[in-house]
Amino acid sequence: MTNNHQTENIQMLLAHGARPKPINAITASLIFGWRALLKIKHVPEQLFDVTAFPIMFTLLFTYMFGGAIAGSTEEYLQYLLPGILAQTVVMITMYTGVAVNNDIRKGVFDRFRSLPVWQPSVLVGALLGDAARYTISSSIVIGLGMILGFKPEGGFIGVFFAVALLLVFSFSLSWIWTSIGFIARSQESLFFLSFVVLFPLTFASNIFVDPETMPSWLEAFVNVNPVTWLVTAMRGLIHGVPDVESIGIVLIISATLVGIFGPITMFLFRNKK
Repeated sequence: MTNNHQTENIQMLLAHGARPKPINAITASLIFGWRALLKIKHVPEQLFDVTAFPIMFTLLFTYMFGGAIAGSTEEYLQYLLPGILAQTVVMITMYTGVAVNNDIRKGVFDRFRSLPVWQPSVLVGALLGDAARYTISSSIVIGLGMILGFKPEGGFIGVFFAVALLLVFSFSLSWIWTSIGFIARSQESLFFLSFVVLFPLTFASNIFVDPETMPSWLEAFVNVNPVTWLVTAMRGLIHGVPDVESIGIVLIISATLVGIFGPITMFLFRNKK
């Protein structure tokens, strides 16, 4: 009887109390984005990939290949840094899928699907949290480059728009790894698949050398590589000579990736058992 009485009291309170208004899509996305950032607070090791890797890549390639390729590290740095900036951020997009796969294994997404919120906000928020990590990585690369002598002729505005374009592309690329995160059997398999895809995209590009110095068959692949278009657009913006064609192609590729993998990801999100 006591339990029934308590249940009746709760029902009366709920019936007379004002129902809280449901949060909108933007607020829900920002909340889930904040959740993604809080993970870093509790597991600071997650920042290793956006801090140590950019520093290692920048120093390693500048001082190992600069003299051999361009004759001096200073001259090579002007060519290399926009590419290294793109490489470091593109490479860490795979961690979006890893985080999703981890939440699935823990049963967290089952709880999210029961919440009365705009369902895509769960995934959009996670991607927004990753965008913050990409911004940190970009800042580290640019800051280190400036210390080493990098001179962006496009000034702050050029660097800002180059990073913005990189974030747009990385955000769209993350949808691929998010969808794979739903179907991958383990984090190890996701890591393997991502490296198989990302290594050719980043290393077989114009990040390190001019494609004209490559064999014709390799140059043909490099010239249609999305990362090549991205790096070309970023170099133009950073050095004050924007390449409108490259920028437009990058935006089209980004929109296409979201248009294809966004619906696929949401389908998997709703139907994942």
